[in-house]
Amino acid sequence: MNVLIVSFYYPPEMGAAPSRISNMAEGLLAQGSDVDVLTCLPNYPKGRIFDGYRHRFSKRETLNGINVFRYWTYATVSKNAVARLLGMLVFAVDIWVFGLKFRRIRSYDHVIIQSPPLPIGCSAMLLFRCLYRKSTVLNVSDLWPTSAVELGAVKEGSTNYKVLKWMENFVYKKASAYQGQSKEIVDHIEQFGYHKPHFLYRNLQPAADEELSNFAAADTLVERKPLRLVYAGLLGVAQDILGLVKAIDFKALGVELHIYGGGNQAEDIEEYVKIHDCGVTCHGYKTKVEINKALGIYHASIVPLAVTIKGAVPSKIFDLLPHGTPIIFCGGGEGEIIVNDYRLGLVSPPGDYKHLTENICLLKNMSDDDYRQFRVNCLKAAKGEFSFTEQMKQYYLFLKKL
Repeated sequence: MNVLIVSFYYPPEMGAAPSRISNMAEGLLAQGSDVDVLTCLPNYPKGRIFDGYRHRFSKRETLNGINVFRYWTYATVSKNAVARLLGMLVFAVDIWVFGLKFRRIRSYDHVIIQSPPLPIGCSAMLLFRCLYRKSTVLNVSDLWPTSAVELGAVKEGSTNYKVLKWMENFVYKKASAYQGQSKEIVDHIEQFGYHKPHFLYRNLQPAADEELSNFAAADTLVERKPLRLVYAGLLGVAQDILGLVKAIDFKALGVELHIYGGGNQAEDIEEYVKIHDCGVTCHGYKTKVEINKALGIYHASIVPLAVTIKGAVPSKIFDLLPHGTPIIFCGGGEGEIIVNDYRLGLVSPPGDYKHLTENICLLKNMSDDDYRQFRVNCLKAAKGEFSFTEQMKQYYLFLKKL
């Protein structure tokens, strides 16, 4: 089976978006597929083209057995919506340059299209489904424009909203099949009346079997003096780590918070931490490999959402499970249900920093046995219900049947 994945993000970029797409690509490769990726020259979350990729329009390379076709885009981390839209539109045009590779495109059995961004999803759907008549699978990780409204980025009923809503309906209508990262997303698409083959594709994290079978790992880090917490991911509006750092004095709690990542709040967070001695350390941008190594030294991870976003289940939940890292979740929706049902950690409502503070203190002071049980539950979940390997086997069969 020959597969093309179209995504605005891909490693060496950092964050949930490039991580989930690279996991999918490498997982399909491990199942025996030939996999190509069509993406941008890396620039996220720094907002500038990475060293080694500058001053060129395109580059082809091979990463971990994946053929990666990269094209230039307008790189920015600006809070200005027009600037961010420009970057998306440039890549939406780049897709048609790749479309000149007639023989290669004809060889693909399936084209998996990442959405959002919706302008890129529409462009890819026009090219690969409407023009080339290829089997297209829409990979929906967030429900735009619904999420944009909930985050306050778009006003419901506005012209922008109507355009995005049309785009959303277009990609659902044209796709041969679709997949969503949460049951909420799958149910949402079905409400449009498009009863097509679909798959619940969670953004799981691959891990070596020997890691998951070694439940002795749950006995490590039981001593929590001081309690060391971590946040590793995008520093943006949806997570609002800046608001969290301003609201909670971790030093006064006798707790350390270590932050890894980049985004449009990164500079403001670093500036605040320099001025205020609040028990927070910023480690900046790190690679996926470096972060995976670092996660094992922390007692728990904060996973926040500024507001409850329909369909959103933070990928960080699944990234933490193979490490046996308990989760302090600040959010709602399906993420809250998963953390509670599998007893992976503690939960508080989105933006409720008082309740979040109480949960941090609860984790710090709980018995060693109760803390150890959280770690065991995370490892069991990673090996069982949220096994990346098992999901990829089922996903490969799903694609083969299309």
